[in-house]
Amino acid sequence: MFDALVNAFRAPDIRRRILFILGMLVIVRMLANVPVPGIDRQALEGVIGGNDFLQMLNLFSGGGLENFSIIALGVNPYINASIIMQLMTGVVPRLQQLSREGEYGRNKINQYTRYLTVPLAILQSYGYLALLSSPQNGVVQDFDLTSFTTLTQIISLTAGTILLMWIGELITERGIGNGISFIIFAGIVAGLPAAVATFLAAPELAPAILFGGLAVAAVAVIVYIQEGQRRIPIQYASRVRGRRMYQGGATFLPLRVNQAGVIPIIFAISILLFPVQLATYFSRSGGIVEGVANTIIDWLSRGSPLYAIIFFLLVVGFTYFYTAFTFKPAETADQLRKNGGFIPGIRPGAPTRDYLSKVVYRISLAGAVFLGVVAVSPIIFGMIFAGSVFGSFALGGTAILIVVSVVVETMKQLEAQLMMRNYEGFIR
Repeated sequence: MFDALVNAFRAPDIRRRILFILGMLVIVRMLANVPVPGIDRQALEGVIGGNDFLQMLNLFSGGGLENFSIIALGVNPYINASIIMQLMTGVVPRLQQLSREGEYGRNKINQYTRYLTVPLAILQSYGYLALLSSPQNGVVQDFDLTSFTTLTQIISLTAGTILLMWIGELITERGIGNGISFIIFAGIVAGLPAAVATFLAAPELAPAILFGGLAVAAVAVIVYIQEGQRRIPIQYASRVRGRRMYQGGATFLPLRVNQAGVIPIIFAISILLFPVQLATYFSRSGGIVEGVANTIIDWLSRGSPLYAIIFFLLVVGFTYFYTAFTFKPAETADQLRKNGGFIPGIRPGAPTRDYLSKVVYRISLAGAVFLGVVAVSPIIFGMIFAGSVFGSFALGGTAILIVVSVVVETMKQLEAQLMMRNYEGFIR
């Protein structure tokens, strides 16, 4: 890995790409400190520290929510728009047709995703301001859609999201890897210096060794599962097209163990925290309603066993749900049949479809359990390090999964770029 980094900096074009990424990330971190007017910063710190939903949103906003900067929404509206478009692509015939039209279709779907991001950003900025302006929070003062301050806040937050989306696309186009992932990665890594400073202020050696060992083991397991795949052998028969005869060959169809990424965790967190967030509005209403609301909050609090069990089951269920949308055995079997490909020992058509469905169902079980364990790992770590300085350090499984995935994918991109340069040298 280190050799690849050294060789990448020696290549002028790759070095420019890396420096461009670093420059864009510096701009993102600067934007995270440009505040939105009319916000009580001290009250905001207390609200985010005691709200799991806002902590998750702060993670995906690149740390912009904790300062309520102009990028407080982060790339959340764009991620939501992308998920909605992916789900709609599986059910809307027009979008299915566009997804099969190569680069033109992808660009068109990306354009629709950008358009959808704007209204989602407006709605989400309104939701943030309404939530933080409640009497329990008191972060936003004078929240009113008819006031100039509120309109300015909504426009600033929406513009910040669009700006982040543009920077992410610039990184994807002129850098290496996915720009949106880099923005989230930068927000996660930006919190490490503060965590290290907290540890150095009151160092505890024994918990630090145990904590470091668990972190290394978690990274190793994540890399192992993320890179795990089932390779289905594919044989292509010789075929004649026009006056040309194409020789057959052998290849394989890679089926990843975790095809869903972190999206099932995002879905599960959003659904699980919705009743808790709703119950907080009635936690001081009095009578039976207050008792029911407080019971829901207690049962679904982050450290409760019921929360961990439901969270785990939701992640497993959404993993199968999302995998069914992203991988369609019927379409894959049809494409193999049209191109003259077949799985040795399996007849083309329906038998191939059934075989692929069975294989995906089995390997998705390992991916679903893996994501479920990653999702509940912060709860387990919180129990292990309760009372320690590490108990307050959010070693979130989702954060580790994102960081490791971005690093692994970036290294693959670097190695691919270096390999292309070597091939060009051989050709010359």
